[in-house]
Order: sequence, then structure tokens, then C-alpha cells
Amino acid sequence: MPRASFSCLQHASAGFTSGECAGFSEGFVRATLIVPEEATASAATIVASRGLFRFGVVSNLIAFSADAVVAVLLYVLLGPVSRTLALVAAALRLVAHPAIASIDILNQFMTLQLLTSPEYSITFSPEQLNSLALLLLTAHGYGYLIGGVFFGLHLLGYLLYQSELFPAILGGLIVLAAVGYLTETFTFFLVPAYEPIASTVVLVTAVIGEVVLALDLVVREVRTQPSATSEVA
Repeated sequence: MPRASFSCLQHASAGFTSGECAGFSEGFVRATLIVPEEATASAATIVASRGLFRFGVVSNLIAFSADAVVAVLLYVLLGPVSRTLALVAAALRLVAHPAIASIDILNQFMTLQLLTSPEYSITFSPEQLNSLALLLLTAHGYGYLIGGVFFGLHLLGYLLYQSELFPAILGGLIVLAAVGYLTETFTFFLVPAYEPIASTVVLVTAVIGEVVLALDLVVREVRTQPSATSEVA
């Protein structure tokens, strides 16, 4: 493998571990502190554990900042498959995570501001503040679903499948994860009654595909002399 590509592979492997930060924020902090459809209980828990809540915000910021770097590195790494498709993939990934998700973090942070900043209590009653906070947290979840469309369409699985640097099955797993993201989002907006099933689908497919990809990037010895791949304009 050319030295430049190997360097990109090393840096991309480090970047993919940033997914653990997002997983911590959404899978642990959010699940621990937010009581579904209970504005008062959620507000009380968040205020009591504001340090953990802030750490969840910072974890998301780290994850999505690193993902911006990963998008560029994957463009360089997978560009030999097709510069055009690699550019499209990078652009969609940048929209999904650093753009939509970073703005979405604002909803998360403003929740804490509403609940802990005294100036808001002058205008709003505690019940109103709690309801507004829950609304922002709900919008935060919707933002993830919207970002999932762009993430699902960002072609990484196809590029991995076509690349000689990676086993074809890895590309297939990422394609399944992409289908899972798209299924969850469109199910939520079109047939919300089935959203719990779609969430389970994306959880299984995304965890398997993305964990395998992260492990592959970290521990696998890629071929040192891959044959030339055709470049599609």
C-alpha cells in the first residue's frame, strides 16, 4: 500500500473510535437522564446530574469534529475507486454529522441553559421551562433521524465493496447499516407506529457494520501492494 494511503488508514481508524463518544452521549447519558414523555422528571434528573449532561454535550462535539476529519480521510483513501463517488460520500457525511448533528447539539445544550439559567425563570414558570426543555430534547432526537438520511445515502458501503483495500463483506455490512438508517428515519416519519422495530433494525445493523469496520481499520493488515483500481470520472 502506498505510504499516503496507509497513513490515511491509520488516522481514519483513530477517527472511527470517536463513535464511542457519540455512543456514550446518546446511549448512556441520554438514556440515563431523560425520562420519555416526562418533562418534570427529566428536568429534575438533568439538573441533578448537570455535570454528566455537559459531558455528554462535549462527547458529541468531539465525535462530530473527528468525523469531519474522517470524511476527508475516507475521500483520500477511497478516491481511487471513484473520485466522483468518494467526493459525494464525503459531502453527504459532512452534512450528516458535522453539519446537522453539530447544530442538533445546540438543542441539547439549550436544554441545560433553560433549566439552570435564572433569567429564564423570570419569564417562564417551572412547568413551562420543563416542557420547553423536553421539546428541545425531542428536537435533538429528530435531528439525529434527519441526519440519518444523509448518513444512509453517503455511499461508504459501496466504495468499501469496490475497494481492494477492504474485504467485500465489510462493504456489504456497511450497506446494511445504511439501509437501517434510512429505514428508521422514513419509518418514523411515515409509519411511526413501527418506529420501535425500525430502531432495533438500525441498532443491530449499525453496531455490527460500524464496529467491524472500526476493528478492521485498527487491527487488519491491509495489502501492501494492491493492484491498480480503475478511476471513474
